[in-house]
Amino acid sequence: MSARVRRAVPDDGDALAALAAITFPLACPPGSTRESQQAFIATVLSPERFAEYLADPARTLLVAHDDAVPQPVGYTMLVEGEPADADVRAAVRLHPTVELSKCYVLPGHHGQGIATLLMAATIDAARRTGAAGVWLGVNQLNLRAQAFYRRAGFEVVGTKQFLVGDRLEDDFVLERALRREAATGTADA
Repeated sequence: MSARVRRAVPDDGDALAALAAITFPLACPPGSTRESQQAFIATVLSPERFAEYLADPARTLLVAHDDAVPQPVGYTMLVEGEPADADVRAAVRLHPTVELSKCYVLPGHHGQGIATLLMAATIDAARRTGAAGVWLGVNQLNLRAQAFYRRAGFEVVGTKQFLVGDRLEDDFVLERALRREAATGTADA
């Protein structure tokens, strides 16, 4: 397998939406209904929404490719700026910050190093924003994702809720420093 990561371009919108429709339900907790998942996909992960995300200068989307497969096999999305969620604002310690909003790899490509390659490229992209730290939310029942994020240097700093359809799910807020000085909270931009 030969994998590579690149920045997404506007023409990637449909492929990213298709990838998101497959991968998002895999990260949902067992109690999440198919209807709630599909409602979330329709409103947050549609081709139209990905077109908006790709046009937004505060967002960076990266796609991972396995050269043996024509379509992307993973993606991430970074969102620059301070968190809108009050629970996240209370938990995040490093400022300025950037959110790792999406991080998914197709299940048939798990364990092949693609997620690690994608995460390394994403952390590099987050550093280029000038942020001191990067944060993300992960469902409290998604132990596989939590273990991956711990290996990538993230630690739990708080909790928040996440709306999937009409159901509130419980997430951990994880954070990782992007610069050596950021570990003390005294990074300068």
